[in-house]
Amino acid sequence: MIFQASRQLAVAAVVAGTFATTAFAQDSHYFRMATSWSGGPLMEIGAEAFAERVRQLSGGRIDIEVFPGGTLGPALRVSETVQQGVADMGHTWVGYDWGADPTAVLFGGYAGTFDTERMLHWLYRGGGVELQEEWRRETMGVISMPLFIRTAEVFLHSRVPVRTLEDLQGLRLRTAGAWIEMSEAMGAAPVTMPGGDIYPALERGVIDAVEWGTLWENISTGFHQVAPYVIIPGVHQPTAPFELVINERAWNGMSAEDQELIRIAARLTTLESWLTIGQEDAKALDFFREAGNEIIDLDPEVQYEARAIGLAWAEGVAAENPWFARVHESLVAFEELWQDAERYRIVQVRRD
Repeated sequence: MIFQASRQLAVAAVVAGTFATTAFAQDSHYFRMATSWSGGPLMEIGAEAFAERVRQLSGGRIDIEVFPGGTLGPALRVSETVQQGVADMGHTWVGYDWGADPTAVLFGGYAGTFDTERMLHWLYRGGGVELQEEWRRETMGVISMPLFIRTAEVFLHSRVPVRTLEDLQGLRLRTAGAWIEMSEAMGAAPVTMPGGDIYPALERGVIDAVEWGTLWENISTGFHQVAPYVIIPGVHQPTAPFELVINERAWNGMSAEDQELIRIAARLTTLESWLTIGQEDAKALDFFREAGNEIIDLDPEVQYEARAIGLAWAEGVAAENPWFARVHESLVAFEELWQDAERYRIVQVRRD
């Protein structure tokens, strides 16, 4: 996958030169981008990095102004803000829309999802990108593609230790997407709120715990300052692709060449975010230890139960929702294709 990412970077460099020197792409555009974020890596190496990449590839012709969450519309309803034309583009997590259509969860990741390497392959080589765009066009009338992707999240930053299913009972945790229902089924008491509201709620004890991002991403949130326990792994979210959503009128106002430029910039930003987060996560456990946090590994029973609940939930929704069933079928087929991947991709030898 690293080789593929490097190849994408090389291809993009060639494409950048092509876009900068070809006469067909001379139209200038100014777009307003709504986001779900007040700052942090999602803003810096997600929305803002994408905007800068577009400026580079277009030679400055396409200018995207990025607005913090809540500026142009509700932070958790970016897709609607874009659909209504209040913003031309948006950067959000597609899973926030699970209440309107649970199919969103399949593109955003959930407890039954595979890891990020597989998700990247499914998206860019297994038909996922095409399904996502078709689904958003048909159900909402907007353009959609991946923009930014995480590795597995931290399960919880918590004010109390959490290891077992018993520890989850009544736990007031902040979460989002379908994990609201799933964690409730495991005995927790979930609530949802925008990212900017989480720290004060955790500090005041309004909530006991929060799930948000990966180890490195969560350093900037400061959760570790008011929640002394870091619980891993993030079985609720083994991967998390994020979304670029574009107003159809704004999209149709661009040439085919500029539309392709947008796709390339989004793909490049997604691959770069994966590489950055993977490297920085490797350093982050030491940061939390040095900050005085205790690192807790979830008991296997919690991990098994979370995945079992996730898979059962997906099977149930697929029986009732045609779009969900179509995407779920694609994911299952991909997972079956990759079922022996560890045998030929992972060498089970390490230096102690």
